[in-house]
Amino acid sequence: MPNSLAEFRLAIRVYVEDTDAGGIVFYANYLKYMERARTELMRSLGFDKPALFDDMQFVVTDVSLKYHNPAILDDQISVTAVLSKASRVTFQMTQQVFRGDELLVEGWVKVACVNSATKRPQGMPKPMFNALSESFNQKR
Repeated sequence: MPNSLAEFRLAIRVYVEDTDAGGIVFYANYLKYMERARTELMRSLGFDKPALFDDMQFVVTDVSLKYHNPAILDDQISVTAVLSKASRVTFQMTQQVFRGDELLVEGWVKVACVNSATKRPQGMPKPMFNALSESFNQKR
């Protein structure tokens, strides 16, 4: 499926550095792949510094993954990011990792916007919230 606001998809090649001694992707690396997809989704919405703005940061507050099958060395995989909930302070994304049409990993990630100095919750910039909301509404 091509990238759209409803579903963002990022292609990734599995390298040696991603795998254990058996050539299987180390389980925690799927979180890195998902982070990349969320970052590139934000970039596609026009936010080039998605992890850190002048006085705010995004932090993961909750994550859940279900592993179905492993990716292995040199696989071409794709990682999706779909916004499933959004408020001014938090958003949640459903994410999946595929090898072709085969689902390897699925999960969801909740992210909060916090003040860089105090680390307390704060509303994300209105243009960003509007872009995310538009993404969510187009998904329906």
